[in-house]
Amino acid sequence: MLNTPILFLGFNRPKLTERVLAAIRQARPSRLFVAADGPRPAKPGDYEKCQAVRNVLRDGIDWECQVRTLLRDQNLGCKRAVSSAITWFFEQVEEGIILEDDTLPVPDFFPYCQTLLQRYRDNQGVMHISGNNFQFGRKWGRASYYFSIYNHNWGWASWRRAWQCYDANLTSYPAHRQDERWLKWLSGPAERDYWRWHFDKVHRGEIDTWDYQWTFAVWLHGGLSTLPNVNLVSNIGHGDDATHTTGNSFLAALPTGTLGPLRHPPLVAPNKQADAFAFEHIFAAKPVPPLTLSEKLRSAWWAVGRKWLATVPAVR
Repeated sequence: MLNTPILFLGFNRPKLTERVLAAIRQARPSRLFVAADGPRPAKPGDYEKCQAVRNVLRDGIDWECQVRTLLRDQNLGCKRAVSSAITWFFEQVEEGIILEDDTLPVPDFFPYCQTLLQRYRDNQGVMHISGNNFQFGRKWGRASYYFSIYNHNWGWASWRRAWQCYDANLTSYPAHRQDERWLKWLSGPAERDYWRWHFDKVHRGEIDTWDYQWTFAVWLHGGLSTLPNVNLVSNIGHGDDATHTTGNSFLAALPTGTLGPLRHPPLVAPNKQADAFAFEHIFAAKPVPPLTLSEKLRSAWWAVGRKWLATVPAVR
């Protein structure tokens, strides 16, 4: 049974909720927190869909665990519903895992999060543990994960001490818009302009979301994220019924892999090569180049090493 508490966020997609809940059921967390936004009054069929999600949650939590719920009667929207649910979660736990109804994890995701939550519990320089890898087969270092400035959040974990830095309204952003405490993380004018443009829009209330604010909080407080060297969570929610991930995307339903016994990096420092690749091909959305021969060899060598580690339980 998983000792780390999980927050599961739902809304109006019962089939996706059922799939992610099945993955959580395999991990059997001893504490499960469930939050769901309410239906949108002007959206036909929303009430029935939201009710179907709650039926899935009621019937699908069938293992012995402590369950707490935050089920909204009215719709708060993405920004308020998600951020307030995470705040509610961290008011009751010191650390935990967060999954949304469209983030489908593999079994290795849970021990990866639990181990790193414990390992970096008192390290103020680490604020976010991500289950995502958007490097398309590229491996960085010999460890199971690397450090990044980017806090991808399709399946993640964190601590109360980190979330306390979060401000859903970006109240302090204008005073820190030119602050080198966060701008120093970014490699050049294009990257700085990209993020300032998005933070400006969030601050003006033009984007109803919660996650840009989390990125800003992590950067402003000098935090880093861990990213696994294989993808551990696949976003299965891209489509017309999604809030933000509508239409087709090259990040939709990415393949996942396994980590096996964890190998830890020797230093807590961002991998600048990996971050440069992420900005250019994920955020700036330039076409992802095919793997070079050296990258293919590195990936193959990493896979061989991972299989060998799985046969040597004493090596951690």
